[in-house]
Formats: sequence, structure tokens, C-alpha cells
Amino acid sequence: MKRNSDHLDGKVRSSKRARISNLRKYRFQDELVYTAQAIAAPGKGLLASDERLANIQGKFKKIGLECTAETRRLYRELLYTTKGWEKYCSGVIMNSEILPQSCKDGQSFVDVCREKGVIVGIKCDQGVRDKPFYPGQVYAIGMTDLDKRAAEYYKLGARFAKWRCVLKIQNGVIPEAVVNDAAQNLAQYAAICQDNGLVPIVEPEILMDGEHDLKTNQYWTERTLIAIYKAMIDNRVLLEGSLLKCNMCLPGKFWKGKLDFSANALATVTCLRRACSAAVPGVVFLSGGQSENEATKNLNAINELGPQPWALSFSFGRALQISCLDSWKGKKENWEAAQKMFLERAQANSEACHGKYTGWATSKTADKSLFEKGYKY
Repeated sequence: MKRNSDHLDGKVRSSKRARISNLRKYRFQDELVYTAQAIAAPGKGLLASDERLANIQGKFKKIGLECTAETRRLYRELLYTTKGWEKYCSGVIMNSEILPQSCKDGQSFVDVCREKGVIVGIKCDQGVRDKPFYPGQVYAIGMTDLDKRAAEYYKLGARFAKWRCVLKIQNGVIPEAVVNDAAQNLAQYAAICQDNGLVPIVEPEILMDGEHDLKTNQYWTERTLIAIYKAMIDNRVLLEGSLLKCNMCLPGKFWKGKLDFSANALATVTCLRRACSAAVPGVVFLSGGQSENEATKNLNAINELGPQPWALSFSFGRALQISCLDSWKGKKENWEAAQKMFLERAQANSEACHGKYTGWATSKTADKSLFEKGYKY
């Protein structure tokens, strides 16, 4: 028969193991919370410069520029060395090609950004593959060696990460298996990143493709976020040390109706209030194929609704770079003009974070639709 003291000793040892486990789980706790809050600084967003090769090839082709390792490096140098962009962007998302690269003068991209006070992040997913038995749906890949890569990214200077899961509304629905798969995928990634010192940005994107209305998008965005935060809690992710990157609630691109920024904004905020934990410091929206100006106006309308539990900002790729690329065209003599356009878009979106964008940055390029049916990131 066991003595009571043996039983108590066992409970004490078990409790001690639990405390040690928690310490290991959150060994970067203070840093994670600090970094997440710094990224969510008022009026600042993220530059998403993590395009995969096929995407940047397409962008360069449109401006008549050959896509080589050097032209890709040069373009990122143009962005990162722009004077004053740190006033509007708290962080930048790179990919595994960019992270170890340097400027022509030998200074690393990481150091260039750090000197400006811009936090460096890294894209961790390795793309998507078709989901078996679910035509039109995909799943994210790259989990197998994520723990090793995350540790290496931290050593190279990254302090936050991004992982994107893609969902598509078809005939008004997203299959439950697709939603649950994305939720578990994002939660596991988030836990691995936090264990290696990286603030995880969880990115579920419901594509704009489709004829669905605004209410349908809002419903499935809510369902997806609820599933994600349930999985995040189950996986013991520190929510205060994480961020959300998601689509704004918008009708499908082929929906036949008039754009209504106010309705989009109300649907988006309502969705977040129902589904996103208030412990999360910030939400950075993706542009998802909107024009530069459309994305900025929707962001502005969202913030016109007043203070929310989270900072509501931007993490734009195409919607922050197209005017810049169009001005640059790969020519040395256009360097300063291109940087000026990048700075202009960053400033416009910063103003939208406060609900104070007046539309002053409108142009033919900024109003051009960036939507591509079946776009693969």
C-alpha cells in the first residue's frame, strides 16, 4: 500500500515537471510579447517582400526586366534602403533567399533593417499542394524540418515568421476538413516558431475567387478563425506573442454588385470581434489581389470604426509595391522615383491605420486591379 507521503511526493514531482515544461515552452516569452507588440505599433504595418520565384518573375516580366538572382537582390535593396520607410513599417517579411543577402556595399539586409528599427521576419511555409479528394482546395507544406529552420532563421536575425494557409469558397462553402486542416497546420507552426524565438504570424487566406457575397465571406472567415484559435489554445500557443494576418471580409471578385467600403469594414470588424482573441496584439490584413488604392481604402474604412481590441494594420505585398515597380522598371536612373512611390504607398497605408487616408495617393497604377484568377503565391 502506498503511503500518503509517496503520493504527495509524486504530485510535487509532477508539478515540478509541469513547471519546467512550461518554462521550456515559453523560454522566449518576454521577447515574443515585446516583438509582437512592437510589430503592432500604432500606424505601422508590414512590407511583405517574400514572393516566391514564380511570382516575382511575373512582376518583372510586366516591366520588361529579366528575373535573375542579381535583379531580385537589387530590387530588395531598393526597398530596404528607402529613406524614411521605417516611419510607416514596423517589420518586413523576407524569404529564405533574401534573409542572408546583402546590399552592394556589403551591409546585410538584416543589418540595414535593424538600423532603421524595422523588425525582420521570414516566410516559413514552402508553398501549397492540391488537397486529395477536395478539388480546388490546397494544403500548406514545410512542416517536416520547420524546427531546425526556425532555429536557423533566428540565428540569422529573424524575429518573427509567417505561414500561409489558403482556403477557397466553392458553391458557397469551405469543407470542414479544409478548415480543420488549416487550423491544425497553423497552430502547429505557431508552437514550433515560438519554441524557437519567432513570433508567429498565422495567415489563413480565403481567396477572392468566386461569385459569393459579403455575408458568405464573413461567415467562412469567422468559422475559420474560430477553428484556428481553438487549435492555437489546444497547442498552448502564447497568444500575446502572436499576430494574425487574414483577408478582409469582401465579396467574391465575380460578385455582381457595387463596392461598399463601409459594409466591408463593418463585416470585417464584426468577424474579428466574434472570432479573434483580444489577447492577440495586432491584425495585419493581406491585400489578396485588391488594387493598391482599394486595399488602402478598405483598411481606412475599417479603422474609421474606431479603436478595437487589436491594432488593425497592413501586411501588403502587391498592394505596396506595384507603383514602385512600375516606376523602377529595372533602370538605375529610376531608383529614386521608385523609392518615392514605395514611400508614398507606405505613408498612405499608415494613414489608413488611423482612419485618416483621404485618397491623395490615387493614380492609374494605384487603381489598377491586381486580381489574378487562381493566383498562386
